[in-house]
Amino acid sequence: MLEPEPERQVNHAANHLAARPGTGQGAGRWGHTYAAVDLGTNNCRLLIAKPTGSGFRVIDSFSRIVRLGEGVAHRGALSREAMTRTIDALKICADKIERRGVTRQRHVATAACRAASNHGEFLVRVREETGLDLHVISPEEEARLAVSGCISLFDDGSDFAFVFDIGGGSTELIWVAATPHKACDIRAWTSLPCGVVTLAEAFGGRQVTEEIYRRMVRHVEDLLRPFEQHHRLRERVNCHQVQMIGTSGTVTTIAGIHLGLKRYDRSRVDGMWIAREHIDDISRRLTGMTYEQRMAEPCVGRDRADLVVAGCAIYEAIANMWPCSRLRVADRGLREGLLLDLMLDADGESRRSAHGAASA
Repeated sequence: MLEPEPERQVNHAANHLAARPGTGQGAGRWGHTYAAVDLGTNNCRLLIAKPTGSGFRVIDSFSRIVRLGEGVAHRGALSREAMTRTIDALKICADKIERRGVTRQRHVATAACRAASNHGEFLVRVREETGLDLHVISPEEEARLAVSGCISLFDDGSDFAFVFDIGGGSTELIWVAATPHKACDIRAWTSLPCGVVTLAEAFGGRQVTEEIYRRMVRHVEDLLRPFEQHHRLRERVNCHQVQMIGTSGTVTTIAGIHLGLKRYDRSRVDGMWIAREHIDDISRRLTGMTYEQRMAEPCVGRDRADLVVAGCAIYEAIANMWPCSRLRVADRGLREGLLLDLMLDADGESRRSAHGAASA
């Protein structure tokens, strides 16, 4: 899962990314190459893309587990070692961005930097050592971008979508109403102060007994309960009005294991449906494995072996609270949402420029 992704096509809802009639090359989004970096608690991810009529084409990408947020829950600050290895990854991103001639870019950091007292120092180092401007975004912005990035996977037959994004330091939950053109109509959202890194650090990630796993699940359920009590979403889920979408390394790992992949293949995972009973079976298998056995699992590997069980516990708590019979897997999310925003901004600037010229 950590290898650079091959060139790929990403289609989005027509109202977001379809070309407007009469829009030519060099106008609006069409005159640019775009880049987006998503720096999370665990991963550093980059996408570079060019627009197409129905979405965009990824021409370069990068993903590396950097564990920026390692120990932040205990120390309240980013460690020197974590900052250094993250900056090393960001230097690779910066090199790719320069070589690809990127003209529009946006780079964001999420939970680890939000929680760290020294994130300002880190952002200065990033700018000085890589040339990248990294901005810490709010949980609300993170939720919106995650939904925007995977909105094309929404099923037209559902009244609502329940989207979750299990990160390293937080988990975003987003309740979205279906619209005729798949617009991003967010009705409720929350950000849990709990992700795979923080949960594994609190309960242990290498040697996980059944009892430890159950304690993880109960802990996350306690965090979820206020959101359910306030919004009463379970009633709609029970009426089969809701589609559940998961966008995170946890769900893509589970999907890869379910498919028996010897090497992770995004084209087979992104957009697939998986029944809850299959996810539960895989979670039990992973919990029953030793740390070494999880490392040997092709879709887990060394970098995720101590985190994947915590991710399974977070998913199980979500599925217990809002029991959908199946899950749609999204290997897309925040980065795609960033690219979408950049392209819409370019279109807006082009329209304003054209309007100004016509008025002159």
